[in-house]
Amino acid sequence: MKHINIPIFFPQRSCPHQCVFCNQHSISSQSFMPADKQIVNTIEQHLQTCGSNAEVQIAFFGGTFTAMPFEEQEHYLQLVQPYLHSGKVHSIRISTRPDYIDTKILTMLKSYSVRDIELGAQSTNDEVLRKSGRGHTYAHIANAAQLIRNYGFQLGLQMMIGLPGDTQEIALQTAQTICDLGAYSTRIYPTLVVEHTPLAELYKKGLYTPLSLAEALEWTAPVYQLLENAGVHILRVGLHPSSDLDGGALLAGPYHHSFKELLLSHIWYGIFQREITGCHENLHIEVAPSQLNFAIGHAASNRKLLQKKANNVTFSGNLSLFRYEFVVVND
Repeated sequence: MKHINIPIFFPQRSCPHQCVFCNQHSISSQSFMPADKQIVNTIEQHLQTCGSNAEVQIAFFGGTFTAMPFEEQEHYLQLVQPYLHSGKVHSIRISTRPDYIDTKILTMLKSYSVRDIELGAQSTNDEVLRKSGRGHTYAHIANAAQLIRNYGFQLGLQMMIGLPGDTQEIALQTAQTICDLGAYSTRIYPTLVVEHTPLAELYKKGLYTPLSLAEALEWTAPVYQLLENAGVHILRVGLHPSSDLDGGALLAGPYHHSFKELLLSHIWYGIFQREITGCHENLHIEVAPSQLNFAIGHAASNRKLLQKKANNVTFSGNLSLFRYEFVVVND
């Protein structure tokens, strides 16, 4: 069954901290709170294109949902209840901070058919959290994760690559800890330097150097594979394109419209570098159909690599293969 999210975006709503990287307006191109009528219109418009064979979820994204006044949280949850009662929508997803989770909030969320709670963990290293201005520690993440799972919610833990103080080793440890905490899903975001943020000021003073695109791919590849192998659902890699990021808001950092495609192409590049050696007359490579474009590579980058080892390189899909398996059919 196809899964469809209907996103309701609350830009930086009720967030009590100024993280060094955060400018929600520039990241989302939205600076206002949607009115009730706008929320209803958004849901209605999405439902017209969902089809009958889809699992539909309303997702309250952006702000720290559970930091809003309790009555306000209930207002928005009550607003969308008719869609759950009618069966047009199946569940609700919210995003929030680890330090704004408690038993009272979880009991209320459960009563309104919230199924998924995503926490912006960003890192599980206390020094990285401190340097990033997160205002919470790893202990808050671990405590919130346990409570969320104890109440029967699906736990999401978002992470960022390349924050101040981060290293490739720390990023890998964050990914492993996300698995250890029992996360059902995650999102992986490379850190970008966006105008009008504390990180922008650090960057301008030479006190912070963002990852290059090549470095971000090198760091993210093992993180992605670790999470993937652990069965964690990777919902997104890289930020959604926005008019502000494509305009003047982005100062520096590994931003690319097709970051995930680049990442998976990079993973396949490493596989082919390690496992296909020597010179060949012809190379015909079979991979899982879902991996075909990534195996060929972004802008055919992997085909070009292999053309240094063979006169003729072709690819096709093989339904019996899984993930990063491949077969060389003829040589």
